[in-house]
Amino acid sequence: MPHSFGLRARTRHMFSRNFREHGVIPLSTYLKTYKVGDIVDIKANAAVQKGMPHKFYHGRTGIIYNVTKSSVGVIVHKVVGNRYIEKRVNVRVEHIRHSKCRQEFLDRVKSNAQKKKEAKAAGVTFNLKRLPAQPRDARHVSTKNNVPHNTAPIPY
Repeated sequence: MPHSFGLRARTRHMFSRNFREHGVIPLSTYLKTYKVGDIVDIKANAAVQKGMPHKFYHGRTGIIYNVTKSSVGVIVHKVVGNRYIEKRVNVRVEHIRHSKCRQEFLDRVKSNAQKKKEAKAAGVTFNLKRLPAQPRDARHVSTKNNVPHNTAPIPY
């Protein structure tokens, strides 16, 4: 039998609910506020077939450009050939969630502001730039109490 090329073809696991996550959708899904410019992840919820995104957009991250009463418009960049095409996808709120991709950055901004405030109060300069992982302190091996041993094979 030839395989099908339908709209939901090859989505058996993609559009299935997770273990112990079946049933009624929690109200917190509907009570979240989305604003234009928010970064969201698209993850289709199989319990709601209305406003479901195409399988290509499942797992993609985009920026909200439009908000209506029950859905949002999301801009997603799609690779087609050698270029990126800006796709505008209208998705219901059940199929999106706020992305955590900027959370580390926002936390760093907050902590940097706090460090800046403390440094200004103490009157010292402080480096706020991110640094690559520095080498650990054990860079030098001392042979003072650890005399090297010569090893050689034992003759027959």
